[in-house]
Order: sequence, then structure tokens, then C-alpha cells
Amino acid sequence: MDLNLKRPLVIFDLETTGLDIATARIIQISYIIARPDGSEEPHNYLVNPGCPIPKEIVGLTSITDEMVKDKPTFKELAPKLAQDFAGCDFAGFNSNCYDVPLLCEEFLRAGINFDFSNTYFIDVCNIFKKMERRNLAAAYKFYCGRKMEEDFQAHLADQDTAATWAVLKAQLDMYAPGRQEEPERQLENDVEKLAEVSQIGRPALDFAGRVVLDDEGNEVINFGKYKGVKVKEIFPRDSGYYSWIMQADFTLNTKQVFKQLWLKYARK
Repeated sequence: MDLNLKRPLVIFDLETTGLDIATARIIQISYIIARPDGSEEPHNYLVNPGCPIPKEIVGLTSITDEMVKDKPTFKELAPKLAQDFAGCDFAGFNSNCYDVPLLCEEFLRAGINFDFSNTYFIDVCNIFKKMERRNLAAAYKFYCGRKMEEDFQAHLADQDTAATWAVLKAQLDMYAPGRQEEPERQLENDVEKLAEVSQIGRPALDFAGRVVLDDEGNEVINFGKYKGVKVKEIFPRDSGYYSWIMQADFTLNTKQVFKQLWLKYARK
């Protein structure tokens, strides 16, 4: 079904050097301008971020430093983008949380105060989440083929536990290697492998995810002013940071992990 447009809609996506909006830089911007008359105008630009592209980003995107070294910077592209985007609404996937805020940051870094104030933002990911629920009842119906209320009384712990167990076993059936051809859609019937699949994001040392491990196994802060910085680089030069952690409103588990790291690194 064609979208009923009153003004142009920019459907866009970004590839970037990282996930922190404050420090990430765009390395590719692709967009389609869909106009009310039904016409569509595609654009695609590689962007020189002005810094090395991390190897994990190269692995994900296949965009290398060599590919972008002679490409325009975002600052050089910004006037053209601002002209293209003027008077448009925007759409993307998970764009409200990441792509739009980062695009705004890049415009500001380029000295352009692009006016988003009268803009509508369509996030296809949020629509997906709202229309296709990801709660236990939805999982039970999807994997077990029945409505949860037909077999269980929802929001009672024993009933939810039984439904969760039924869903897990049904997942093993649905994603068994013999039933799925694509390796990425196969589940091994092994607790360790299932735990690996369940992990989203970097492995965390504390349950709140305040300290995570990087690709080399270094403990890295995952929040606040030191986000992305290795703990072993912080503690020897900023003892006040540790004191603040221990006095602030963090979980006891998080404080326990920081105490262990303090003993490991403070005097090194």
C-alpha cells in the first residue's frame, strides 16, 4: 500500500563508527526521498569520518578506511543534506533512538542548526514492536500455536514458568538444524550455546551492565563520562571515581564488581 504523503518523506539509514551518539561519526548515509506525487529519489554517500574506523565496524559493514579516505566529510556534505531534507518528515528502523539523534549531532558539529521541530518521525522498529508484541503471551501463541489464556492463567508465577518452559522447548523444535536450512536460524540443543544466543550486546560483569568486556577481554565502563574507557586506565588516575561509585545509588552487585576491579587495578 502506498503511503499517503502530504510532504516529502526521507527514509534513511546510517552506518557509523560506534553506538555512542556523543562520539560516533557517520561513515555512510543512504536515503530515499519519497514525494507526494509518487516519485522516489535515492541517494547514497560514503562519508570520511575523520578518524579510523574500528575493526569491529569494518567487520559489520565492510566499509574500510581506504574506501572513505577520499570521500567528503559530513561537514562537506551537510549543506546538500540540509537542502534535501528541508520540509521533509523522516522514517527509519530504530531511528528515533539512534539515527535521528546522531544525524542532529552531526549537523550541529558541522555548524548547521537543522530545524527538526516541525518534523514527524516514523520509526518502523517501534511500530513492529507495538504491533507484534514480544511478551510471553505472544511468544506462546507464536511457538506453541495456542493462546496462552487457553492453557494458563497469566501473571501468576507458576503459570508463567510453565508457559516459558513450553516456549523454550518449542523453540528448540522450530529451530532444530533439520528444520532450518540457514545456520543463523538454527539452535543447538545445548545450554551453553543457548546462553550465548540469549546474550545481547557485550558480555557484562555485573547484572546491571555497568561494566562490560571488549573484544580483547578488557573491562570497560558502559555508562557516564567514562563510557567506552577501560577500567585499568581510569582507576590509577581517578580514585575519586571509585569513591563516587561506592557512595552512589548503584546496585550492591555493581559495587561488588567495582570493588574487585579496584583491588585489581588501583595500584598498578
